[in-house]
Amino acid sequence: QVQLAESGGGLVQAGGSLRLSCAASGRSFSTSVIGWFRQTPEKSREFVGHIDWSGISVYLADSVKGRFTISRDNARNKVYLQLNTVKAEDTAVYYCAASKSITQGDINRESGSWSYDYWGQGTQVIVSS
Repeated sequence: QVQLAESGGGLVQAGGSLRLSCAASGRSFSTSVIGWFRQTPEKSREFVGHIDWSGISVYLADSVKGRFTISRDNARNKVYLQLNTVKAEDTAVYYCAASKSITQGDINRESGSWSYDYWGQGTQVIVSS
């Protein structure tokens, strides 16, 4: 089992940067794909990106590619989502999630929320213009 907790959300000006953290506990964290999703009241949960267990392979949604990055530190049981050049449309609650079923063969395409077994409680990001 994996427990996840996001932090680092807050208010940021458009064009600015923010780093979200996902702290994990549980023995299977280091072998799990970790994904980031976001959700607003108007939209269903949206895939942002994911990172494989090694931290080498990262896949990002087109909407954030070139602006966001994902990294992980398995020694510290943490995954990070770096948000750069943020826009008003990045305002959302951001969630991290862990998957035991996404394989290395699936890493280079978008993953659906149904592929994830464990979720954090979310952290709010508000981008002011």
